[in-house]
Amino acid sequence: MDSILVINAGSSSVKFQVFEVDRAGTLHRQVQGQVDGIGSRPHLRANGANGDVLVDRTYPMESVAEVPAALGVARNWLRDELQIMPMAVGHRVVHGGPDYDQPVRIDEGVAKRLEAYISLAPLHQPHNLRPIRSLLKDFPTLPQVACFDTAFHRSHGPLADYYAIPKELYAEGVRRYGFHGLSYEYIANALPAVAPEIARKRVIVAHLGSGASMCAMKDGRSVESTMGFTALDGIPMGTRPGQLDPGVVLYLIMEKGMPPSHVQDLLYKNSGWKGLSGVSNDMRELEASDDPYAILAIEHFTYRIALSAGMLASALGGLDAFVFTGGWVRTRSMSARAFCSAWLGWASASISRKIRFTSSALRATGVRCRPMFFPLMKR
Repeated sequence: MDSILVINAGSSSVKFQVFEVDRAGTLHRQVQGQVDGIGSRPHLRANGANGDVLVDRTYPMESVAEVPAALGVARNWLRDELQIMPMAVGHRVVHGGPDYDQPVRIDEGVAKRLEAYISLAPLHQPHNLRPIRSLLKDFPTLPQVACFDTAFHRSHGPLADYYAIPKELYAEGVRRYGFHGLSYEYIANALPAVAPEIARKRVIVAHLGSGASMCAMKDGRSVESTMGFTALDGIPMGTRPGQLDPGVVLYLIMEKGMPPSHVQDLLYKNSGWKGLSGVSNDMRELEASDDPYAILAIEHFTYRIALSAGMLASALGGLDAFVFTGGWVRTRSMSARAFCSAWLGWASASISRKIRFTSSALRATGVRCRPMFFPLMKR
């Protein structure tokens, strides 16, 4: 069968799906799996189209120490045990910079241009590029396509895109990009079937996971986003602070004497829920904790969601629906959701629909999700 392999590579896992392509060009998912625990406790697991377990296998740590090795494990299993040799591979790539506003076929030149954006997404871009580089080396004629988290937001106008800094920097690529675009694009495409009466209206989508952002959509297109030049901006996240006065960065460097590399680690790996709570970057652990700073981290997260909702509603000129999606929603975090609903009480009278999507963040792979509805509480 003709098939397409879709890859979402992270620092400690490689998620993958295989889609069969029928004669009409329609995609049918056949395999969904991942290799996680890279460099620690490597574990390959995958399910078939009906959810049946196809493989559940562990490997010695030294045999799967890096992302290319994990990709090799998945590739060999697909080839040797399922006889799947994909005719093309699609990749999630977080940052497309100013160059790419739609999917692009990857060659050596494209790969080099994408490497230039590593400093703008250091938690994601290097890992997204490793399987691309591995396949370019081992299978140079295999078609590979990059799909970008920034592309959906390229419909923004200059008011949303520019920073109030010298305009020459914009030409160099210093601008507000927005992220999680693959998730938002899926939501925009799914809403006409789920809630057709509001699909083309003024909608705020909250992508809430360890990485979190919000997007204002009108007529199914991105109008504004909470994230900007990098994936640090916006609402607080598992280990990232969200909106932060640039003066804090200057203070850390000039007054505290922190090297830029240490500041980068602080902002990308040790801030957000983890830094504020001192407990964890896992929402479930925060909810289970009686530490007052864990409670503060939850309230701070949801408070910033509400503040951002007001900003995005202003960009839309009103609000017709609010959509929750992302990994945090999947954890069924009841107290965090209650806080969030309470803060959003101001909008309850004007919002016609409140929709919660419960499947994974990588919407572009075709994963279906079931919408659930719940009322917003008054604070």
